[in-house]
Amino acid sequence: MTPSPTPWPARDAEHLLVSGAQMAAVETRLFESGLPVEALMEKAGLALSQRLLEAHGPRLRACGALVLVGPGHNGGDGLVVARELHLAGIAVQLWCPFERCKPLTATHRRHAHWLGIPTLADPPDPAAASLWIEALLGLNQSRPPGAALETLLEHRQQQAPGGLVALDVPTGLCSDTGRCLGGVAAKAIHTCTVGLIKQGLVQDAALAWVGRLERVDLGLARQALDALPASPPLLLAAADLSTAPWPRIETAAGKYGRGRLLLLAGSARFQGAAHLAVAGASASGCASVRLAGAAGVGGQLVARAPHVVVSAELACDPAGHLCLADLPATTLERLDALLLGPGLGGQPEPALRAGRELEVWERLQRLPGLLVLDADGLNRLALAVAPGLGCSAAAWLGHRQGPTWLTPHGAEFERLFPQWAELPPLEAAGRAAGEAGVGLVLKGARSVVAAPDGRRWQLGEAEPRAARAGLGDVLAGYCAGLGAQAIAACGQADPAVLAAAALAHAQAGLRVRAGAGPGHCTPMAIASALAGLDPAPGGQGEPSLAAAET
Repeated sequence: MTPSPTPWPARDAEHLLVSGAQMAAVETRLFESGLPVEALMEKAGLALSQRLLEAHGPRLRACGALVLVGPGHNGGDGLVVARELHLAGIAVQLWCPFERCKPLTATHRRHAHWLGIPTLADPPDPAAASLWIEALLGLNQSRPPGAALETLLEHRQQQAPGGLVALDVPTGLCSDTGRCLGGVAAKAIHTCTVGLIKQGLVQDAALAWVGRLERVDLGLARQALDALPASPPLLLAAADLSTAPWPRIETAAGKYGRGRLLLLAGSARFQGAAHLAVAGASASGCASVRLAGAAGVGGQLVARAPHVVVSAELACDPAGHLCLADLPATTLERLDALLLGPGLGGQPEPALRAGRELEVWERLQRLPGLLVLDADGLNRLALAVAPGLGCSAAAWLGHRQGPTWLTPHGAEFERLFPQWAELPPLEAAGRAAGEAGVGLVLKGARSVVAAPDGRRWQLGEAEPRAARAGLGDVLAGYCAGLGAQAIAACGQADPAVLAAAALAHAQAGLRVRAGAGPGHCTPMAIASALAGLDPAPGGQGEPSLAAAET
């Protein structure tokens, strides 16, 4: 019997990623239960004001605050914040650029006036020293904020960078996609999003505008969260490593019961990729690692990693790209997983049409173990399918005998799945994984992982200085090594293991940065940090991710 998908991490407010419509549905359920709208606004405003005092207290006390108030309930939240800061002794001003507003927001405006909080008659000075608390439009924005607001926000960033905090969603950003709705958005040093994390705020497109993202908890009842879909995307953070679904290997298992992995990697032109993929695979704990690559690569590799067995040496074309046509069929026997891609180099399309590699792809389709495709493995599949194999990439993948994991960046994803490439990453990855029946890591500043059954995960943080040539080779090797162990342990390659691998890889970069500095965030240093990951048996213990010594 196939085991049920791993429920990881918890489906709670800390991990849920929601669209604007889904957040509105949660609020509607609360209101239908009898909770007054006024009570929820008060709860949000009190929590936000407390967090702002904790995070920005010295600046608020020294320079004061200007609250930019919009016409809706985001503006109402801002007015509750203004009230609480005023009562805490902070010099607060209001700017309300909209003549009309919702009744509850208007009520809070009257109360602020009664308290003596001044309201600016003219647009504020963008160079002012006060901390701007932006509560203009918030959730579910659908159009640009307008030329006047965009100009003001742009001048604020130019004349007082780091001087704006956004409440819930920065003005000018789509809360679902993270894309800028106009020419500019509010550029926040800190965004305090309320209740649940809006999925647009963690997309690559939003990172430059959001700044430090923080969820301000509202203590939402479990019954309210039941308004969400059964499999919403989940945000992953460092703490989730301790509960990740690491492969559970029997204590008495021998080396061939702890993962048998073949790497098809390393051409004459890109020899280093094989070394990096091996480093990632070795860091995973996979016990049997073999290599098929260009002649000469194996000899260099074994000198540095003597535990690796060279299974085959393959020829390269005149440009130094690895030729797969002569791969011995026996090389694919007795494997739990195969990684194809790092450092292969390109292959001219006419050669594929001539059928030089088509037989290899037909054998790979029949491979019962896990197939992991990365880099030029993905590109070669994209070239092979239509002219030679007579089908789309999704169709070829969907007819694979064993499970498949893909680790593309954006351009590789577009070559394989052009029909989904223009969608936001969460949606694109989910559509592709479902159509092709694969586990998929769509790599980016905040990588997305998707399973064919609809589960999706997104990384909440990563080290940008680790984005270097070769880092993807380490990730591919690490994913393949963990996948081989999962197959050896239970015969299944749950994409939750793929998500755990992506999370560990990202956290390794952060640990290296913290321990040794940004200049040391090299692929080999990150592989060394991954090797220090030591979860307790069953994946329940606190992991130790040691920064590599460099």
